[in-house]
Amino acid sequence: MKQIDIVAAVLVVVGALNWGLVAVARFDLVAALFGMRFGEASALSAVVYGLVGLAGAYQALFWKRVQVRWAQPASLHAR
Repeated sequence: MKQIDIVAAVLVVVGALNWGLVAVARFDLVAALFGMRFGEASALSAVVYGLVGLAGAYQALFWKRVQVRWAQPASLHAR
């Protein structure tokens, strides 16, 4: 489960950085990575945005469980 926690955290950071860039510089990092201009969307960018949204929901719904999982030694998770 820790791998899912890491992937979700990375996606949330990517989403936060992207929104920060949109707010400050009107630059859409996800669109730029797929060769598009600000405001353009494609199936690939929609997938990325969807994954970022799911990661945010995961973090919001399970933040306490994730926090506990990372605070406990790994030997307790093997049960």
